[in-house]
Amino acid sequence: MKRVAVITGAASGIGRGMAERFAAEGMTVVLADIEEKPLFKLETELRDKGATVLAVKTDVSNAQDVENLATRTIDAFGAVHILCNNAGVVCSRPIWEHTIADWEWVLGVNLWGVIHGIRTFVPKMLSQNTECHIVNTASILGLIRSPGQGVYKVSKHGVVALSETLADELAQINSLIQVHVLCPGWVQTGILNTERNRPDSLQNPETEVDHTVTGGFIRNAHVEMQAGLLPAEVAEHVVNAIQNGVFYIHTHPEHKTWIQARMEGIVE
Repeated sequence: MKRVAVITGAASGIGRGMAERFAAEGMTVVLADIEEKPLFKLETELRDKGATVLAVKTDVSNAQDVENLATRTIDAFGAVHILCNNAGVVCSRPIWEHTIADWEWVLGVNLWGVIHGIRTFVPKMLSQNTECHIVNTASILGLIRSPGQGVYKVSKHGVVALSETLADELAQINSLIQVHVLCPGWVQTGILNTERNRPDSLQNPETEVDHTVTGGFIRNAHVEMQAGLLPAEVAEHVVNAIQNGVFYIHTHPEHKTWIQARMEGIVE
């Protein structure tokens, strides 16, 4: 049986990079994303290159959508061997100024999306009794402390803790599932434009948006992002980690000094 990889947030950025890399490896690829047009465009592109591929529109913050994704995958291909919980969004302002809608949107996608993926897919992977891999996309911001992007950082620290616990518990039962947590720095993606996918029900009134703060962050972030890694390079890190059993996937080794500084602060 060909290995089957399921990727959320697959229509662009890191998700698309992983989808293209896995397809090049000869895997069957299941693409999940909330954006229909780029999702089905990528499905066509990969299929035209000879890949076996299935696209499923999915809102990862919705448990039923993720359950539908799993059902569609199993019905079509009989198994899942790699699960990439990758979908993510961001918004930024001082943490005490984040609205309830900000928290619900970002945690719903970034953290609950991973929770739904684990709750839905892990039992199916365990029942297969075959070697499987779970790659949860966190961020370097899930491993360090600094000002800014508070709600995003909370979500990514949560993904790291969730991944660590999942890995330890699966090891405790001698499972064949390996867990990996991806902690990238700046990557050339469209994450700074994720407001385009924000649900109407979780929009902020204009009076609650401080454009001097959000605008300044976005301008600086765009500069950093333009110098970031290509999604294909991140996908290569992921493939290497799967092949070599690496848990923490660092795309920017120079950031390890930031991690060390935080760890030393905790110990001291």
